[in-house]
Amino acid sequence: MNINIRNWETSDAERLAKIANNFAIAKWLTNKYPYPYSLDDAKAFIAFANEAETPNVFAITLDDEVIGAIGIHPQDDIWSKNAELGYWIAEDYWGQGIATLAIKELVVYGFNHLNLNRIFARPFGTNIGSRKALEKAGFRLEANLPKTIWKNDQWYDECIYAIRQY
Repeated sequence: MNINIRNWETSDAERLAKIANNFAIAKWLTNKYPYPYSLDDAKAFIAFANEAETPNVFAITLDDEVIGAIGIHPQDDIWSKNAELGYWIAEDYWGQGIATLAIKELVVYGFNHLNLNRIFARPFGTNIGSRKALEKAGFRLEANLPKTIWKNDQWYDECIYAIRQY
């Protein structure tokens, strides 16, 4: 399995729009993730991802085909040694260990290039696949916050997972 993380290219827009337009993905993400997901949304996302001085939002590819997205978002002020991790994988590729591989790769990038001590992720409590991917990548559950996420007219628990570099 040839998994890679790379910068987004404008030519990725059609593929991104195709795989991202999926409620099974959107239901686990913040409301900033549009659904339905259009070609214009894909173009805007790629432009946003490519404007950062230090790249932090990447395409996940399998054999050079885009199959998801992953980003690491440094925090500021007193949290400046922390970064939030976010990711999603196209539904056809769930359960194959791809998210875990991408997470591990981005953790190495974050610790080596972004001067971090802690990388954290906040999956929904019921998103078992995402939670397992984080655990397999070495993240530990730091907190489970009951009913803190309101999405699609329903309450969800928020889990906080983190990995640290000492």
